[in-house]
Amino acid sequence: MKIIKLTSMALLAGLIISGVGCTKKIDEFGDINVNPGIVAEPNTAALLTNVLANMGDEVWAVNPGLYSQLYSETQYTEASRYARIQPDYGGYYSGVLYDLVNIIKLNTDPETAGKVSANGSNANQIATARILKAWWFLRVTDQWGDIPYSEALNFNGQVPYDKQQDIYTDIFKELKEAVAQFDGGANVKGDILLDGDITHWQKFANSLRMIMALRLSAVDAVKGKAEFVDAMGATGGYLTTNADDVLLAFPGGTYPSTFYEYYAITQRSDYAISKTVTDFMNPNGDRRINAWGSSNVGFAYGLERNDAIAFSSANPNWARIMHPSIRTEDQPMPIITSSQVTLARAEAAQRGWTAENVATLYRTGIELNWRQWGVYDAAAFNAYMLMPAVALTPGTELAKIITQRWLAAFPDGLEAWNIVRSTGLPVLTPAPGSIAPAGTTRIIPIRMGISQSHFDLNTANTNAVAEIYKIGGEKDSQYGKMWWVKP
Repeated sequence: MKIIKLTSMALLAGLIISGVGCTKKIDEFGDINVNPGIVAEPNTAALLTNVLANMGDEVWAVNPGLYSQLYSETQYTEASRYARIQPDYGGYYSGVLYDLVNIIKLNTDPETAGKVSANGSNANQIATARILKAWWFLRVTDQWGDIPYSEALNFNGQVPYDKQQDIYTDIFKELKEAVAQFDGGANVKGDILLDGDITHWQKFANSLRMIMALRLSAVDAVKGKAEFVDAMGATGGYLTTNADDVLLAFPGGTYPSTFYEYYAITQRSDYAISKTVTDFMNPNGDRRINAWGSSNVGFAYGLERNDAIAFSSANPNWARIMHPSIRTEDQPMPIITSSQVTLARAEAAQRGWTAENVATLYRTGIELNWRQWGVYDAAAFNAYMLMPAVALTPGTELAKIITQRWLAAFPDGLEAWNIVRSTGLPVLTPAPGSIAPAGTTRIIPIRMGISQSHFDLNTANTNAVAEIYKIGGEKDSQYGKMWWVKP
């Protein structure tokens, strides 16, 4: 099961990014097998390339995608029937986060700063690494809640856990300071995501801050509003057009795209587009299903194994993820898009955080998503916007905006799960026959369990956190409420 996949540096050295209309040759990125700890000239460009290369597989977060019902399991259905999942977050710390800390240290230490400035100004490298460190840490805390953070990368044995609220506060700060830290010096090398474009990095950081600010709507709306508005007005702006979309593209061949590798190379078929998604799209003429699935036949969600096999046999044309016409070996992976940001602005306006026009933002955000997936047709889009399940009517605005945010998160299962957990919308039907465990009324999990390795190696600190998430006598429960989850 692909939960966390931290690909080796060598495997994805040749990735290129099309989000800003640039292409790079593989040999421009140098030898990313170089270890800065054992070579005379540390290669921060190689470290950065490795971090960026891993973002593609990370966005396809399978278990969160099951919990948010973007996806269904087709054979082994334990996860979508809420068996306790305990993936190990340690790989983030020893992999991409370690690389980012090294980039920052090498650009800060006077003994190495001069050497690594050949890969871009020290300030620009540090700012880029801080934004990425925020993005990766956000992925971890949004799955597990309280995690090792402030002392996590010192590797000093027993590491304390930080409160998720404190982590969010610091990530907001990091993103804001990073945007202001970019200078007029040389662009960063090894940047296969945005080609060293400072304004685009600032848009990325500000947009990320806006989206994470909305997660606070149920627990600290005052803080959420303040961060959202401040990010909107920050230097560089935010994503507004499809040309701004941050997309990780793959050159194909030895470096295939995520979904092409899964279906065409490994020839797996464990996951499908969920019937939850197609049950919304098909009756409303939502043309995005023509891009997201190999057909419009969604796979029934959360079935027992025998029932899932029977469903597959009766519906052999069930929707594999991505239509074959776009599931190519060089298909780009969306990291964050203008449609997500525009719909986030619509929700913020509906909540009274801004004075922007809700209806205009709502329509624009959906149109941007249709255009992102190459399915826009004016007549079909206009008809879609008039459908009762889509059209904004008094009293339905917030639920419809959030439903469209959930859809626009695709294929990012974690972001879709974030939206569901922070708002309670859209209302999802749990797996058939599942019941809430003792101590909670929730049925769909709201966090990941901690891997046993952390109980073994960081015992006292992990046990303390496990008590915080204790539900009905079970420590470290996947139903233990994280800070920003809607009560």
